[in-house]
Order: sequence, then C-alpha cells, then structure tokens
Amino acid sequence: MPGAFAKSLSFGVFGIEPYQVTVEVDVTIGQREDSIFQIVGLPEGAVKESRERVRAAIGNSGFWFPAGRVTANLAPADIRKEGVAFDLPLAVGVLAASGSLSPDLLGRYALVGELGLNGEVRPVRGALPLALGARNAGVSGILVPTDNAPEAAVVERVQVIPVATLAEAVEFLAGTRPILPHHPPPFVTENGQHIPDLADVRGQAGARRALEIAAAGAHNILMIGPPGSGKTMLARRLPGILPPMTFEEALDVTKIHSIAGLTGRGGLITNRPFRSPHHTVSHVAMIGGGTLPRPGEASLAHHGVLFLDEFPEFPRQALETLRQPLEDGAVTVARAAMTCEFPARFMLCASMNPCPCGYRTDPARECRCTPPDVQRYHARLSGPLLDRIDIHIEVPAVKYQELTRGEPGEPTAVVRERVQAARQRQLDRFRGRPGLYANAQISGRDLRRWCRLDDATLAMLERAMGSMGLSARAYDRILRVARTIADMAGKDEIDSEAVSEAIHYRNLDRRL
Repeated sequence: MPGAFAKSLSFGVFGIEPYQVTVEVDVTIGQREDSIFQIVGLPEGAVKESRERVRAAIGNSGFWFPAGRVTANLAPADIRKEGVAFDLPLAVGVLAASGSLSPDLLGRYALVGELGLNGEVRPVRGALPLALGARNAGVSGILVPTDNAPEAAVVERVQVIPVATLAEAVEFLAGTRPILPHHPPPFVTENGQHIPDLADVRGQAGARRALEIAAAGAHNILMIGPPGSGKTMLARRLPGILPPMTFEEALDVTKIHSIAGLTGRGGLITNRPFRSPHHTVSHVAMIGGGTLPRPGEASLAHHGVLFLDEFPEFPRQALETLRQPLEDGAVTVARAAMTCEFPARFMLCASMNPCPCGYRTDPARECRCTPPDVQRYHARLSGPLLDRIDIHIEVPAVKYQELTRGEPGEPTAVVRERVQAARQRQLDRFRGRPGLYANAQISGRDLRRWCRLDDATLAMLERAMGSMGLSARAYDRILRVARTIADMAGKDEIDSEAVSEAIHYRNLDRRL
C-alpha cells in the first residue's frame, strides 16, 4: 500500500523553558474500515485525546482525513509531552502527509494551538515561552491562536501569525491567505494602577514607615497586631509603592503566569504580582511541583509580593518550603526523571495576631490566652524562618479619633517616589554587579564593604545581640535594613540612629 510522510514543527515547555518538538506523520493509505490513528512519543492523556479532536476538526473544516493507518511521532520520544498545544501541528502534519497541503512551508513556521471539533483554534498555556522557543530555533515565525497573539508577539525577531481556525492555518501555509504578523503595543508599565492607595490608611504611622523601608530595600516584613488593625489593608498597598517593573522583569513574570494559564488574552503583565494564598495551601501549591512540574505561589509572586495572612495558621511544611526561595530567589523541583528550576524572587509580606485569640495587645479587649497558649502559637513559626524576615513590626489597633478625625496619609505616588530614589542609590552602588538591585540581596561578604559601622554603633549592636539572643543571620538582616534606612535618608554611612531603628524591627525576636 502506498504511504506518505510529512513533518511539522512545534514546541513544548519543561518547567518554564521551551523545547523543540518535531511532529512526524506517516500515512499508509488503506481501507476506511481499517483506519487507525496512533500517537507515539510519550504522550500523556490530553495529547492522546488529540486523535479525536484532530480527526473531527479536519473533517469539519472541509478536508479529507486519510483512510488507513496514520502514525504520528512527537520527537524527541524520551520526553513526556503534555497539554493540548500539539493539536494544530498534528492536524497540519496529517494534511501534509495525505497530500492536502504542500509541506514546503512547514519547516519555516512552528505551530501551536488546541483544536475544537469544529476546527476552531483555541488558546493554550505558555504562548510566551513557546514563542521564545521559536525565536531561539531560528524559524521564520510561529502560528498561534488569535487569543494568544498579544502575549506571544512581545518576543522580538520572530513573526507571530494569529490564526482562528484550522482552515486559516492551512490557507496561510499554502500561500493562498496572507495574514499579517501581530505587533504588540509599546511597553508601558502600569505599576500603581488598579492598586488601592496608601492614603486610605488612617493612622499607623509606624507601620507605614516600616512598609516604606521594606519596599525601598526589598526586605521581607511581618506585621503583628490584633484583628482589624489594618494589616491586610497595608499589605495590599505594598505593590503600589514598589518601583515600576522593567521590560525584562515583565517578561519573566508573564512567562511564569503564561505557563500557569493566568494571562488571559492580554500581552505583557506590567503590574507587580500580588499573591495571597489561603492558609490551607499545600506545600506543593506553595512552591510548585506535580508529576509534570508547574510553578507554585512562590514563583507566581516573582518580582512581586507574596502575602501570607494568618501566618502561623499555614501548614508547617508549606512555610518551611519557603526557606530556599527566600534565600536563593529560586525553587528547585526534583523528580525521579527530571529536575527543573522556577524563579521565585519575591518580597514576603506576612501578618499574624499576637496570640491565638488576637487581643493580647489590644487595650480595648481582654485577652483570654494563657502564657503557654501564646508560646505554643509563636512556636508554630520556626527560628530559621523568622531569621529570614528582615522586619517585624507592631500594628496596634487604630484609635477612634484617628479613624474619624485623623488626616489621610501620604498617597501611594508620593511614597513611591521616595522608594525609587532609595532604589536608585542602591543601583548606583551595585553598578557592575548583575542581578544585584536591592539591599536585601547583599551577600555576607559585601556587608563588610557596604555596611561599615563605627565603634560606638558596633558596641550598641553587640549589646542588642546579647540581650535579644539574635542569630548571625539576624545580625546580617539588621545591617541590611540599616543600610536601607541610611539610603532613604540620603546618607553614605550607616549611623547609630539607623542601626537602632533596624534593631527595633526585630520585634518578634525580642518577645521570644
């Protein structure tokens, strides 16, 4: 029996990195009753189901599905393929092998897209990394679903061709239907838009100051106060006072969110992420994982804020898994057959009550907790985890007079200007050190260079270390926060006033 062969090009995603997949289709013409459509190359469930979607889409688009044996191989065959993005290249490969389409252009364009039974091309996850894979492979362009075009088109030096149906894709590849590449709008950051304004917060001058310091140095912060004191309100305003994202940061964030299927029909994500998982979150959902690893909350907060409300109520295992990303800015997910790394450089913002009932520091309500109750509550947070949080700040209950007659605080835009000025001082200091952009990232070796103290300040810090029982990691955190306080004041040297304020922000260490 006569046979025919054709190849089409596609891409898959492993972790957040794309890899090339060659879709090889062999058609052996036979009797209709002997028709077999088989997909090999380690396909998982959704890929195996492509057989029925491709068969129906080809028929309902006005093409002929070949009778006989159709074998499709997804190479390399030793990597497990997942998702529905291989529907379009499979269908085009079948049509090329059966003679309905000339295979000449199949080597110049990559294809990704899910097919509906009526031939519609539906959006897929990971359009941005898939377009990056096409650019790196040196192909002329990539055919993507129309809804994915704004996201994929931010990748330069590769044509992004939007197609709405299988028929459109076939006509474009046949040269009978010209389709212009999609061009994205110019990059404009929207940081601060659609984010609540800091001016809405009444009172809480100390907490606002701590929040500004945290933003200026990219420090992790823990807020401690009774229910209703405004901890969540403050946290939700933190992304707005952070510096606007650069294009490279927006690209990183969009890539991660694209793989998670959270980008919708938009292009680049230009607002800093704010992730607030519920305290019942599992450790896998927190850092990522699964049989085929996907990013978790820590990676979805990359270049943004991870807010953990009711901090001690989170499962111990979920919290302890944050140690690596808080220290290294990345999550390594290891499985028997694979290991992948997800970026996770975020600011941790957490909040907690001072005791189980919540009213230990509230002058208007009586606390019902015994000292052992409070001790057990605080013991839910391990020492190594608390050491990785630079700032611990009390958020007291707001007085009635401040709520009703207090002046509104400074708006987000004003605070953000000061934060940007402090960040610029840090960028100037770290010039020539790629990847280093904030004081929270200063290594232990560089602390001696950029955080020098005079003898009197060193003696004061030594006394505080002894009386509060601080660890060596907490000592480094104090120096980094003091460096940020000095930057906000426009000072080149760290004085005793900055160190004293930084020591004050180890509040939970003092309690424990």
